[in-house]
Amino acid sequence: MRQKGEWKAGENSMITLTDEQIEKEYHMHHAIADVKNVLQDLKDDAIIQAPRTVLPVDDNSSMLYMPCISTASKISIIKTVSIFPVNKDLPTTQGNLLVTDLTKGEHKATMDASYLTRLRTGGMTAIATERLARKDAKTIGAIGTGNMAFEQVLGVVEVRDIERIVLYNRTKEKAEAFKERLEAFGIKADIKVVDNASEVVTQSDILNCATQSTEPVFDGNDLKPGAHINGVGSFKPVMKEMDETTIKRANQIYADDLESVKEEAGELIHAVDAGISWDDIKGELVDIFEQDYLKQDDAEITLYKCVGAGYFDLAVAGGVMKMFAE
Repeated sequence: MRQKGEWKAGENSMITLTDEQIEKEYHMHHAIADVKNVLQDLKDDAIIQAPRTVLPVDDNSSMLYMPCISTASKISIIKTVSIFPVNKDLPTTQGNLLVTDLTKGEHKATMDASYLTRLRTGGMTAIATERLARKDAKTIGAIGTGNMAFEQVLGVVEVRDIERIVLYNRTKEKAEAFKERLEAFGIKADIKVVDNASEVVTQSDILNCATQSTEPVFDGNDLKPGAHINGVGSFKPVMKEMDETTIKRANQIYADDLESVKEEAGELIHAVDAGISWDDIKGELVDIFEQDYLKQDDAEITLYKCVGAGYFDLAVAGGVMKMFAE
């Protein structure tokens, strides 16, 4: 296996990788390791990125562009995402990544980005959960069972010995299909679909929230003492899947990338407008990925908020390139 940043000499052709090809070979444990590597690059001031550019296509659809460079790994990526809610025969969100070798400026690969986006987000959730969730956590709750939610569960299962999974989705049939998908994947846990969000929250040691709601989808008063929340669904200022009670009850709050969260995390933006300070966020993923367990006591409620950043996409794209270029 080549070391980080190395490419095969003399290779000039570009490879193209589909979600299906990547998913067969590149899994959650790979993503967790590669995200940790890129966080080390960030800590070493080896990451250069521009702000995410969002261009509206019309009142509903938009295009997103995310460029990033690692001077340590000598890799550049630009991720392009289309968001078209009107789609019926195609996914609402479609993505692609262009990977460039910075030793000679050669474009090395294009790859589908839908699976990698979900996987790197799950890997990020795994890192946050490992440090912030109770070590004896046994029950995951998931509110929202769309595409993003699956890898969030996989990330948690990677770092905690989970015995029960409780699912809620507004469309119950989707939650039932999600349960079947987890079982088919081989998740060994008692999986239950419930009729309302409160049933999920009151049972959850770890709560994954992955919706695009503009209104809170659960009551923060229902949170168990010692609960850990992973909020990964909302990514626009108008979205607000968690209420102010949740944020006020959280003893420790961490973000994946603070600058991105300040621009895009609707629930935190609204909470700051209501009197909470950005200084109440204790840190970012880069501040805790090397640390040990961070709960001060088992009753503390912890919250991790994720909206994404280009260097996380670079992490998994670089990992895939090393794997497929062997």
